[in-house]
Amino acid sequence: MINTAIDDKSPYTSGHCTRVPVLTMMLAEAVNQTNIGPLKDFTLTDKDRRELKLAGLLHDCGKITTPVHVVDKATKLETIFDRIHLVDAKLEILKRDAEIAMLREIAEAQSDVGRSETASKTYAGRIAQLDQDREFLRHCNVGGEAMSEEAQQRLLQIATYQWRDAEGNMCNFLSENELENLSIRAGTLTAAERGVINHHIDITIKMLDSLPWPAQLKNVTEYAGGHHERMDGKGYPRGLTREQMSVQARMMGIADIFEALTAKDRPYKKGKTLTESLTILGKFKLGGHIDPDLFDVFIREKVYLDYGKQFLSPEQIDEVDLSKIPGVNLGA
Repeated sequence: MINTAIDDKSPYTSGHCTRVPVLTMMLAEAVNQTNIGPLKDFTLTDKDRRELKLAGLLHDCGKITTPVHVVDKATKLETIFDRIHLVDAKLEILKRDAEIAMLREIAEAQSDVGRSETASKTYAGRIAQLDQDREFLRHCNVGGEAMSEEAQQRLLQIATYQWRDAEGNMCNFLSENELENLSIRAGTLTAAERGVINHHIDITIKMLDSLPWPAQLKNVTEYAGGHHERMDGKGYPRGLTREQMSVQARMMGIADIFEALTAKDRPYKKGKTLTESLTILGKFKLGGHIDPDLFDVFIREKVYLDYGKQFLSPEQIDEVDLSKIPGVNLGA
């Protein structure tokens, strides 16, 4: 019932909640079958499989409380609607003001041809600049790539343009909230919105902890509640280290990340290719983010490729050169 409600609320979360348990079980079966490395003694019973799959299905159940305008925020200025159109409207007001200023200057110049020509050129330059600013702001609003320092400075400059609001008051072109959102360096979420998103795992744990699990499902909460923890203890919500987590919870962490990287149905980004996703995942291994032994199995048993064939677009399934992927141990 919980997943039905989440699916209806957010189609993007629906796809995620469907794919993460599948990828988790793919990795679990690969680990179960491996006969080399530190995980060679790991085994799964049918009871273990059911418990892990159920945890995968419920790992994001706390998102039932996450506001849809945050979880599905497609652009930086989106709330209930994309406020970039309000920014466009303000730009049109600046264009109108520039035209009025030009016409006044020409009227005052009377027969001074040189003065009139200068006013016309100034107006044309101002319109060209505002058109360029419009395209720049639209690009900033997408949030698909990291914003450079140069872009940040240009945004600050545009923010200080002056315009007269509906009450006749002169004010900065971008409000504090618009500037805060457009200044997001990567993605579409502010720090406050990221905190709202992260809170879903606290709710997930609280919800699952409240259920009277039978003995054969007693680990569901631990498995589901650990997918945002890190091996170095810098994850959330509990700051657990690798030694404090089960192998199953660590599996779910990798599945959650890889699904998010490759997902092609998110409103705020395109799905990455296998090479791009494995490059990021490899860096996460080296940075203490994910379990290194599980990453090795993920690569060695080509779990990524099996998953890709089932869920990714053909253009995402590129030829992966494992020798160029960070953290890959080809001898493992």
